[in-house]
Amino acid sequence: MNAMLDRRRFLETSLFAGASTLVASRLAFANAPTDSRFVFVLLRGALDGLSAVPPVGDPDYAGLRGQIALAKSGADAALPLADAKNGQLFGLHPSLSFLHESYGARELAVLHATATPYRERSHFDAQNVLESGDLKPNGSTSGWLNRALLELPAGKSKEAGVALGANVPLAMRGPAEVASWSPTKIAALDAATLDRITDLYARDPVLSQRLADALESETIATEAQKAAAEGDASETMTAAASAADVEKLRKNYNARYADTARAAAGFLKRDDGPRIAMFDTTGWDTHANEGGAQGQLAARLAALDSGLRALKESLGPVWRNTVVLVATEFGRTAAINGTRGTDHGTGAAAFLLGGTVAGGRVIADWPGLARANLRENRDLMPTRDLRSVMKGVLRDHVGVPEKALDTKVFPNSADVRGLDGLVT
Repeated sequence: MNAMLDRRRFLETSLFAGASTLVASRLAFANAPTDSRFVFVLLRGALDGLSAVPPVGDPDYAGLRGQIALAKSGADAALPLADAKNGQLFGLHPSLSFLHESYGARELAVLHATATPYRERSHFDAQNVLESGDLKPNGSTSGWLNRALLELPAGKSKEAGVALGANVPLAMRGPAEVASWSPTKIAALDAATLDRITDLYARDPVLSQRLADALESETIATEAQKAAAEGDASETMTAAASAADVEKLRKNYNARYADTARAAAGFLKRDDGPRIAMFDTTGWDTHANEGGAQGQLAARLAALDSGLRALKESLGPVWRNTVVLVATEFGRTAAINGTRGTDHGTGAAAFLLGGTVAGGRVIADWPGLARANLRENRDLMPTRDLRSVMKGVLRDHVGVPEKALDTKVFPNSADVRGLDGLVT
């Protein structure tokens, strides 16, 4: 009876698409002939890197940021990031307590003043460049992560399961086979309708096989979420967030990053499961009322932080073979605007997290926030190409040959060398 109910619930959620209950709306997976795991998290909407990783030691920071500036010490201060090269220049937003713990455990490397080759201010075009790995918008119909899979040494891998009713993000689209999974929430269907759908699929060998694969994927995700359901979900929330922020997080964003992360871990930790995963999240476009230590950005960061904590906890021993890249399409303006928010910028922050990351450091050629050092007198000047980070991880952790990275994965990018020493 329980198995039948699980199958019916899956059919309800996969064949009749409804609005996702997750802020992180999609999970995409791919197999690879390696024991290393790689997760790409895309923050759509342009994360404010100067709030997520505030340069509290920069003399121009507080004046530009005004009422959303984070303090260097005292109540609600930025969490310090001591670094041999940069000293006490940087901190982390107080909502990022798990990331701060990971930094202390040398499992987090923070990258600042990064950017893709894109230099305009369109979310759509910037995300296209980031996901395609090309030099300009709409330069490719496939994604860098999918092309990277084609360049791995040949190896035996199980065919990826296919979950019905979800779109694959551009970064994972292309010739290499990937799977996707997306939870939805809709009204229940009557048993007769479900029986007719099952019969219809049974008559087609292709659809029947895909349904079987999808049911397996749903079972994995469901089991992963059930394993964590016995505990109180609030325990995964960062203690740094205020009660009001946590409540706002629950109400407006459903506080479901952790569920997405647990589902991803359920796939990745299987011996015969996928090795590459991606999920994307929305809501990072903070033009107005962004907030400082508290507020809407703080709530989003708290949700992201709790999701990354859940990913580590759910992966268990597999975490030591895992690298997670968290990146956004571009940064935001150095100065606060008239509506207590920030506008579209250039230089951004990114995070490398995982058990095999050579962490405990901030990787930044910091340009400074003095007016003369800003791009177009408004943006953090980018000093590092984000592709160098992607290349370093793909080469040294996933095993993609450097020549393929320069010519196929990231076309015409031989002048951008992959960073050395990102992983242990």
